[in-house]
Amino acid sequence: MAARPGSGADHDLRIKLLLIGDSGVGKSCLLLRFSDDSFTTSFITTIGIDFKIRTIELEGKRIKLQVWDTAGQERFRTITTAYYRGAMGIILVYDVTDESSFNNIHNWIKNIEQHASDNVNKVLVGNKADMDESKRAVSTAQGQALAKQYNLRFFETSAKTSLNVENTFFTIAKDIKQRLEEADSKPEPPANNIQIIRPDPTKPSATSLQKSYCCST
Repeated sequence: MAARPGSGADHDLRIKLLLIGDSGVGKSCLLLRFSDDSFTTSFITTIGIDFKIRTIELEGKRIKLQVWDTAGQERFRTITTAYYRGAMGIILVYDVTDESSFNNIHNWIKNIEQHASDNVNKVLVGNKADMDESKRAVSTAQGQALAKQYNLRFFETSAKTSLNVENTFFTIAKDIKQRLEEADSKPEPPANNIQIIRPDPTKPSATSLQKSYCCST
């Protein structure tokens, strides 16, 4: 079995996750809730990119999650796209009270397709689900339909109340762990798969056929 990527003395596997989505959807709050189990309403807009680490126990393994929190503003887009390639999982976040952040998920998906690995795991998250229904602009059914369109897992979360925050991170970590284990279990291809075909002396070659044809004319 191949060595686990990112394994170390204090963990069996290190997983790099990326939080992406429009500015103000609550990515930093989700990360703070997951990493420190705290919440604040006075968050400063992320400048460029930031990250936090939390080690979790998952199916008897110690998994170190390195979660990168990206800036949602357009002017930081070239900075954040550089982090896509090494990501093993991506959490796409929109705000259920902001329809434009939901519609922009299509654009974030395009960014993933352009910059991330083909086999990266993805989860769609509708954040701020604790808000009053009168302020909701995106229904649960709409979120589910979008997730189905792109074949994504879907969660509605609240960084404020911690609704589904742990579940989101643990689920994508479990999916990544399973993907890596399945890749490890596949037999390695033979080192030398070049097949040498020797000519059959009983059969005329293309050259001899060509010569005989030329001579007969």
